[in-house]
Amino acid sequence: MAETSDFKAQPPEGIDAIGASSEGASLFQLIRDDIIEGRLAANERLVVTDLARRHGTSTNPVREALQLLRGEGFVTFVPNRGARVRPIDQDFVRDIYEIGVLIEPALTKWFVNMATVEDIAELERIQDLIEENNFADPFRHSELDTAFHTVMYQKHYNRHAAELWWKHREVLRAVSRRFDFTLARRAAILSEHRELIAHVKAGHANEAAELIARHVEGSGRHILEHMRARNAARAG
Repeated sequence: MAETSDFKAQPPEGIDAIGASSEGASLFQLIRDDIIEGRLAANERLVVTDLARRHGTSTNPVREALQLLRGEGFVTFVPNRGARVRPIDQDFVRDIYEIGVLIEPALTKWFVNMATVEDIAELERIQDLIEENNFADPFRHSELDTAFHTVMYQKHYNRHAAELWWKHREVLRAVSRRFDFTLARRAAILSEHRELIAHVKAGHANEAAELIARHVEGSGRHILEHMRARNAARAG
């Protein structure tokens, strides 16, 4: 089996994965992880000088990272009050995945009508690797799963839609890292991917679009169920 790093998912061509300097991108990842893991509390004020001191850097990369986090919805800016941590709650996750439910069917329908033999072969190749991994390495699965969907959207003429898909998917990927896949969700992912490939082969654009909507919604609901269970355990 190849190394996990061989399958690092990349954004569609023309879309910058982070859109920042190397230092700003690194801080973006660190601060985002702190927000998701609760080390930076919901509504906590984010002081640029404090963050720079904590991470041993200057203030410019911190400002850059905060703007990126604002773009992904992890940070809010209030006039005269600065930046604050946005609560990563169920409403946040619902809003993100519902955007995917709206966007991805249109992207998928276009792909089915334009897919080449090579595109289908690539979907099957990546799906074989997903099944070979069989969720043993969650990080590897995440990278392969993202690569699978990128095959369908990377050639779309509407780069704004493709970029919106990528950014929102990356948000959900970051949040979902805290949770394991249930056995039911694992089975659904594998069967839905295979069914999707079959629809692409047959040129069934409408059926593929309907399936991808269910697929995205299922992913979002899976995260929400984990969040509800975690909150219930904390309350109990």
